[in-house]
Amino acid sequence: MQKNLEKNYNPKDFEERIYNEWEEKGAFKAKRDPDKKPFTIVMPPPNITGQLHMGHALDQTLQDVLTRWKRMEGYSALWLPGSDHASIATEVKVVQKLREEEGKEKEDIGREEFLKRAWEWKRIYGGRITEQCRKLGDSCDWERERFTMDEGCSRAVREMFVRLYNKGMIYRGNRLINWCPECGTSLSDAEVEHEDVNGKYWYFRYDSAEEGGKAIVVATSRPETMFGDVAIAVHPDDERYKDMVGKKVILPLVGKEIPVIADKYPDPEKGTGAVKITPAHDPNDFEVGERHGLERPCCINFDATMNSLAGKYEGMDRYECRKAWVADLDAAGYLVKTEEKVIPAGHCYRCHTTIESMLSDQWFVAMEELAKPAIEVAKKGELVHVPERFEKIYLHWLEEIRDWCISRQLWWGHRIPAYYCDDCGELMVMTDAPQKCTKCGSTNIRQDEDVLDTWFSSALWPFSTLGWPDMTEDLKYFYPTDVLVTGYDIIFFWVVRMVFSALEITGESPFKYVYVHGLVRDAEGRKMSKSLGNGIDPLEVIDKYGADALRFMLTTGITPGNDMRFKTDRLESARNFANKLWNASRFIIMNLQDEDGNPLPVYGDGFVSADDDLSAIPLRDEDKWILARVNDAIKYVTGVMEKFDLALAGQRVYELIWNEYCDWYIELAKGRLYGDDEEDKKVARYVLIHALKDMLRLLHPFMPYITEEIWSFMPKKPAGKENPENFLILEKWPVFKEERTYSSEVKKLEMAMEAIRSIRNIRAEAEAAPGRKLRAVIVAEGDALSCIKAGERYIKALANITEIIFLTDKKDAPEEVMSAVIDGASILIPLDDLLDYAAEFERLTKEQKKLEGEVKRAEGMLSNQNFVSKAPAKKIEEEKEKLAKYKDMLEKVIARLALVQKKL
Repeated sequence: MQKNLEKNYNPKDFEERIYNEWEEKGAFKAKRDPDKKPFTIVMPPPNITGQLHMGHALDQTLQDVLTRWKRMEGYSALWLPGSDHASIATEVKVVQKLREEEGKEKEDIGREEFLKRAWEWKRIYGGRITEQCRKLGDSCDWERERFTMDEGCSRAVREMFVRLYNKGMIYRGNRLINWCPECGTSLSDAEVEHEDVNGKYWYFRYDSAEEGGKAIVVATSRPETMFGDVAIAVHPDDERYKDMVGKKVILPLVGKEIPVIADKYPDPEKGTGAVKITPAHDPNDFEVGERHGLERPCCINFDATMNSLAGKYEGMDRYECRKAWVADLDAAGYLVKTEEKVIPAGHCYRCHTTIESMLSDQWFVAMEELAKPAIEVAKKGELVHVPERFEKIYLHWLEEIRDWCISRQLWWGHRIPAYYCDDCGELMVMTDAPQKCTKCGSTNIRQDEDVLDTWFSSALWPFSTLGWPDMTEDLKYFYPTDVLVTGYDIIFFWVVRMVFSALEITGESPFKYVYVHGLVRDAEGRKMSKSLGNGIDPLEVIDKYGADALRFMLTTGITPGNDMRFKTDRLESARNFANKLWNASRFIIMNLQDEDGNPLPVYGDGFVSADDDLSAIPLRDEDKWILARVNDAIKYVTGVMEKFDLALAGQRVYELIWNEYCDWYIELAKGRLYGDDEEDKKVARYVLIHALKDMLRLLHPFMPYITEEIWSFMPKKPAGKENPENFLILEKWPVFKEERTYSSEVKKLEMAMEAIRSIRNIRAEAEAAPGRKLRAVIVAEGDALSCIKAGERYIKALANITEIIFLTDKKDAPEEVMSAVIDGASILIPLDDLLDYAAEFERLTKEQKKLEGEVKRAEGMLSNQNFVSKAPAKKIEEEKEKLAKYKDMLEKVIARLALVQKKL
């Protein structure tokens, strides 16, 4: 049996092995336990088309940290995993494969065969990302893994659709929708990415239909839509156009007469104050058209070519038509002017094609009534956003929400459960396909061709995955969930929809907290993307540095809601931290055994449990200090974790392990381990293990693999029912204990440490070798004197001091010293101890010569009128500051030289 950790830290040696052990032994499995509180997180389901990217790595690490922590706190913690069918993305992949391998379009093989190919694609590639999640260390309950198109989720989708339809909240209508000509489907508002692009405003003259009447000039960024113009709108308070309201103007070159109408939509301050109204191709124009009962003629086809309404331009691509149409209008004298403008444009979130606003028969969710309770739960504090500022985005989206277009002209996805009778035209919306028409009895029935927006099924994820529409035991116990971890980029895509869907179905918010994180950007702050070639593969990082280093870098580098930059030096720092912990743990394990590998005695029963009574143990001051520091960290880490400040928690554990345990306590304990007092050795071993075990517990959610591997070498009680494998993952989270604050001992040790740091700084400043023996004079009085005297042996041992003279008055101290001041005391080191006077004289002489040269150079520049008259004021000021600095340094060197010369 292996007695200690391997000599070198190599995560490849154990990460995969440990994960397999956890999964095989059921360490991730959540059980419905009436004696435990549930804690539930549903994983935002990654697309089956996807590969693990750095955004996933961050998102899932944060979820895993929370899940592991709550599991250790004694909750029945369920992290429910799954994946999304990703309607558009998957269909694009399957279509692409069909074209490349068979040279066919999906229409060539038909819907049924295409869906067989899509399911086969899902079988081959769909599990790839969940396997990658395992590499990261995700402690999901994989036995409960779900897919948005599995039978249970599909049934939930049909049930939700039918319920909303029967309540009048889903309807089919001919309305303006966002249309992607490339993907060939409608998009919801949330699926449109808005960005500013360089464009133009063309100003065209619309002549009056009356002879001698006044013309109106209108600006447009989309002249190709003019064929669908049905009116010119002006503001009713715009004095320039009051006499023209109700009259008609002529659509240039087309010759069609259109009315001038008054509406509050036009802004008199923008452009000419008059706007063309094209209801079929602009959402604002559509609303104006609705108010005024205007026609809605379409002039653009669904493939973004022009239709017959465009006359001779029919069949042209929209942008080709724009170019030719503008040229013809210009030639005919209708173009008044052109302006270069930055114009907001909407693009498909999937293929980035510029979307068209099109009139189409689609299915919609009526949002007004659904949005109200979703607004209320946030305002009442029943749904909390972390950080709070994201609640404004959430509320703004809901308060401004329009009806949600949920139908997509695709084949892969949840097919809409609406059926049409081709004999009598009856529409039937049912969870199960009808065998015959409910009106006329005909069997000539067909299902709606469209599928639902992917986000319709994702909106049900928190409760459909737990068994709804059945009232399952899992649903009763684990719902509502506790935290939804998500990036700020999908608050309105997903969070809003989950909330209003859950409130409609269950009457409760689907989660209490929405923990919002930012994006992982590259080192320069740019968004990672294929086009920039700056993406970083988490799996490659894991292969090189280990999953623990990646997880720790991600969790300690981000604050809630803010973006983070991926920097290799921070990754290396995390790896170095793991290496430090590994080596320290290896040293401790080594000192728990004799030369033959037999265990050495440890104080008490040898198991070193968190609940041991420490009052009976003869602890030294340094023991109490480290136990108090661990105890303080337990309180702090738990507190900030509860506020979702995971970075602060991770950083505190880092400081505890590296700065306090490794750099101080282990060094203080070494002398005891190698000493002759056998009873004290037992105490030292006990405290080293006790502190390490608590620190491993605190660090485990962040760095689960290394902590579990080290834990396996720790002495512990025989396994029990709750933790039959003695895994760290199933250990109890440490609890703050008031009796372990040890405030007086902490004060003593920290004053001694401050003195040690000061002496080390003096030694470094004097360039005295670390091994050079020194004497120290410490001036203090009262409590400070008592406190620092109590730490005398620590100062001597760790600062390499042979003798300490304690004084209460500085006038009794030697003059030729280097000094430092700490809280309540002065530390003085005699120069005779610090310096090799001959070497110091040589060094100071060189430094004096160098500084004299710098002073001469700076004075020369500042006395040069040519420089002073021409140089920027900032440059002159910089030179003045340099001169003052060099003079000050030179003065100190000269004074030091004089002192050294006396000793030669």
